Parts: sequence; structure tokens; C-alpha cells
Amino acid sequence: MKNFFLLFIILSFAACTNSGTATEEETTEETTAEAEETAMEEKPMEKDIVALAMETPSLSTLVQAVKAGGLVETLQGEGPFTVFAPTNDAFAALPEGTLESLLKPENKEQLVEILTYHVVPAKVMSGDLSDGMKAGTVQGAEATVKMKGDAVMIDNATVKMADIKASNGVVHVIDAVILPPEK
Repeated sequence: MKNFFLLFIILSFAACTNSGTATEEETTEETTAEAEETAMEEKPMEKDIVALAMETPSLSTLVQAVKAGGLVETLQGEGPFTVFAPTNDAFAALPEGTLESLLKPENKEQLVEILTYHVVPAKVMSGDLSDGMKAGTVQGAEATVKMKGDAVMIDNATVKMADIKASNGVVHVIDAVILPPEK
């Protein structure tokens, strides 16, 4: 953990002192993402899914949504759970105003529908997945797994970081918010 913070400080300092070119900024973002991935992989398994997400800056919007949906205690439960965790960028890509609307108390039911579509009530590692596989979600609908070369997709989202183990399941970080099919 100390190494992660030291790396974060070094990267922050480097980002402040660079000349601001797009290539250097992209390199810094990639390095930061790689450091975050390494830190998540090194975290001990005694942490539950919510604790892992809370310690991951790129999942802060997901944490905010889980809190607004009243799902913290559920996702801290025994499980096992598989969570397809959208990044902050995934939430930012939603149409303008969508996230803000979903976080309002009067829209809690819709928020919970979306969030529980990202959760499978079993531990599913990337090696367990196959092309065309259907994953039954806590929400009730099934998400579809697609394999395209080395890429694994859940509906329209690509898995960016797989098999992050937690004490009560596993997290796969994805690059889009997946939406349940309309009823």
C-alpha cells in the first residue's frame, strides 16, 4: 500500500512538471491506470467488494451510486458476487443529466435496477466465461458474454480489468454502464 501511495505521489509530481503534450498526458494516464490495477491486484482478499471499490479512485462514481441505491450492506454480504464495475468514465459517458437524475431519491428504484444488473449472484472468474454465455443477474435479466479476440464483453461493455478477488466474490472493471433490457 505504501508503494502505491509513493507511486501516486511520484506520478502526481511528474504530471505537474510535464510540458502538457497530449502524448505525455496519455502516458501519465496509462501509468496511473496501471498503478491502480497493480494496487487492486495486491490488495488482500479480506476486503469485500465495497471496500475494494472505495479504495479505487476510478470507481468512485460507482461507490456513490451504490450508496444512493442502498446496496452497500448487500454487497458487503457473504456472497459470492461477481460485480461488473463501470469506471467513472463509463458513468460520464451516459447522456447528460442521466447520472444526476438516477442519484435522486425519487429514482432509487430505477438506479437499483441498473446497479443489480451489474451483479451476478455467484463467483464468475474470466476463465469461466465463454462466447454467447448468458449470465443471470441479481436484477433478474441475463447479460450476454461476447468474446472478440482477447477482449471479453458483457453486453456492450468491454472488461478492462478482470478477476479482482474480494473476500465475498470477484470484480471485473468495465468501460460502460450496462442497462437491463426493457421489460
